[in-house]
Amino acid sequence: MKKVALVTLGCSRNETDSEELAARLANDGWELVANADDADVALINTCGFVEAAKKDSIDAVLEANSLKHGKEKSLKKVVAVGCMAERYGKELEAALPEADAILGFDHYADISDRLTKILAGENIQAHAQSDRRKLLPIAPAERKQPIRSTKMGEGERVLRKRLDNAPVAPLKIAAGCDRRCTFCAIPFFRGAFVSRTQDEIISEAKWLADNGVSEIFLVSENTTSFGKDLGNIRAMEELLPQLADIDGISRIRLSYLQPAEMRPTLIEAMTSIPKVVPYFDLSFQHASAKITRSMRRFGDTDKFLELISQIRSKAPLAGIRSNFIVGFPGEDESDFQELLKFLGQARLDAIGIFGYSDEDGTEAETLPDKLDQREIRNRVEEVNSLVEQLLSDRSSERIGEEVVVLVEDRATQEGRAAHQGPEVDGSTYLLNSAAAVGTYVKARVVATDGADLHAN
Repeated sequence: MKKVALVTLGCSRNETDSEELAARLANDGWELVANADDADVALINTCGFVEAAKKDSIDAVLEANSLKHGKEKSLKKVVAVGCMAERYGKELEAALPEADAILGFDHYADISDRLTKILAGENIQAHAQSDRRKLLPIAPAERKQPIRSTKMGEGERVLRKRLDNAPVAPLKIAAGCDRRCTFCAIPFFRGAFVSRTQDEIISEAKWLADNGVSEIFLVSENTTSFGKDLGNIRAMEELLPQLADIDGISRIRLSYLQPAEMRPTLIEAMTSIPKVVPYFDLSFQHASAKITRSMRRFGDTDKFLELISQIRSKAPLAGIRSNFIVGFPGEDESDFQELLKFLGQARLDAIGIFGYSDEDGTEAETLPDKLDQREIRNRVEEVNSLVEQLLSDRSSERIGEEVVVLVEDRATQEGRAAHQGPEVDGSTYLLNSAAAVGTYVKARVVATDGADLHAN
């Protein structure tokens, strides 16, 4: 039996892609192994979002390639897939000879055949990179194809194979993006926004529940756009009650919400439907109206604070997180101070700060008034120093609050309360507890450590 190891870089959307690739390979007789040095092929699912992610992806390819040498090594081929492979294609093939092949998204459907040929020594040419925004999206009428079986168990009807046994799992509801933010290259290599059908999402959610998942994390490039290409902008409000009705699902969490597309009906659904946690992953990116306009986004301090106020009027204990770009072209001192002011007033639960850097092919790459990299680093350091204090203050506000914690590590009793998203936010540590992984424990917050909580 041929053996393959999947190495996943980047976001939770990449995780779902890896599990689809795993299902396709398992269906065709490949054995999935955890370590690349035990495999015949290492399949590196790369990330191409920002410069640091690209470096991590290249390092993963180089590390896997180093395992091919030596008499006792079974690894024969290293293959790159994912966003970076799709984005750069032949360019990456020339720059990274350590990868035996560079495969794009269109190669996923016949991934087993491709890897078999590569393993046999056949040279698979990398695809020529192209602007996927120019491809016509799949028409809704053509999406109603039967869900193919994974052939891994009676009744399983989802093209996906879990690569871990964590009690939380991402569930992709759409792919691509129709927005044209000047700093973002995702639409270039992911293409137009395409929603999955509600039936397909429900089927996969039931499958996840049957396979040990109690918290599903709905992911996409822009979750607030779900259903618009199906002619139903309120499709999410209809989907959430159906997901909540699934036995075994205890929590439903939404990711990447576009502030400009937040609507009262969605806020109402997220704060009132049982099992949907009041967790708002809002992509503000900045607070200066001048800068958000330059980003081709909308909003400013007042509008964003009003949105936060609307949310907290419905759910006072809601978790709210966001990311921000510091040093965007044209950001002057007044813009920077406006961002600091907003952060000081917003009382966010989790904050990601990124210094601006040019991304290939984006409009921002051509904008004037670029800041010196040293100035960007200084501003990032200043914001991070403020953020550290703000997050500590915000977590201290939760002392005395009753939380329900999903345990994810038995040894440390580390888990997450409803207001904490997986991987990117703080954690809650249970005191005097020995609960099993996957258990939901009701506790009261008694202390904090930065953004983390301690509950008893």
